[in-house]
Amino acid sequence: MKQTRPAPDLWLIICIVSLLTIGLVMVYSAGAVLAFRQYGDSFYFVKRQLLFAGLGLAAMFFTANVDYRIWRNYAKFILIFCFILLIIVLIPGVGVVRGGARSWLGISSFGIQPSEFMKLGMILFLAKWLSKDPAAIKNFTTGLLPPLALIGTAFGLIMLQPDLGTGTVMMGASMLIIFTAGARMKHLLYLGLGGLLGFAGLIAAAPYRLQRITAFLDPWSDPLGSGYQILQSLYAIGPGGLGGLGLGMSRQKYSYVPEPQTDFIFSILAEELGFIGGLIVLLLFLMLVWRGMRVAMTVPDAFGSLLGVGIVGMVAVQVVINIGVVIGLMPVTGITLPLISYGGSSLTLMLTALGILLNLSRYAR
Repeated sequence: MKQTRPAPDLWLIICIVSLLTIGLVMVYSAGAVLAFRQYGDSFYFVKRQLLFAGLGLAAMFFTANVDYRIWRNYAKFILIFCFILLIIVLIPGVGVVRGGARSWLGISSFGIQPSEFMKLGMILFLAKWLSKDPAAIKNFTTGLLPPLALIGTAFGLIMLQPDLGTGTVMMGASMLIIFTAGARMKHLLYLGLGGLLGFAGLIAAAPYRLQRITAFLDPWSDPLGSGYQILQSLYAIGPGGLGGLGLGMSRQKYSYVPEPQTDFIFSILAEELGFIGGLIVLLLFLMLVWRGMRVAMTVPDAFGSLLGVGIVGMVAVQVVINIGVVIGLMPVTGITLPLISYGGSSLTLMLTALGILLNLSRYAR
């Protein structure tokens, strides 16, 4: 008699579908004014988001039904492919420049963002590498340094675009995998100090990043320049109050908050749906992270455990950075809110990764 596999974690599915549904509604509401002004079609952004949501859900269904252990065999080839894409996107005339960053490959308004692929590719490879010999990570030279060099190379290529936000998410998820694999706290402390110095160097090397730090500390020092985004975001959140102004009733989406359908979509959500709406979204993300970590801790092998930690870490780091920026607790970095913000590559890859997490939940004890 053929044994049937358990169904994926129901709470994970509920969180994913709920967040995606809220995202589609908010992409329309937040982006309708900008879409009509730029393209003459209020539904421009949401129609494209629906297309990518369909592709992402198909990919999620596929990965949710493919044994996660198969990805161990293809992790190296996926990572090599991701590195090739990161190199190709830097070639002038091939990579498409948007928002001052050469981060896209594609034609016209359709394109893919290779750095998004690298986030998942790095997680898959690190999970495979660090699960082969769990004790090796204790040795700095032979166990910890090689994966760090790999992560640093990928981060460097992403920074050449430049895309500090996506690079930071990849780095954060990767370091969480390394920590879970058993790296010594002493080594991680030294790396943390070195990372802070490197981060300070990256900020000093680019004047616009220094302006973002200054705006973060005192946005009123330049309210029409570097502090503009943070102030307009707070102007959106404040009037929302407890229950919000009502769906579709945002005032800040009328060309005040820049790109309201992407990085600052949470500020429009808080303005229209209020503290209650924002809290529901945060609780859904918290539930997703909790159930995901529960899966990672109870899956039967080290590869699956590290893979689950990496995927959950990718979601959690991205949420913390995006919300932190929107409410003024972090400098502006240009990070989308998973499953909520408009964006084809980020949405499709996120759903693909969450499909792998759903498959892991089938095997969790």
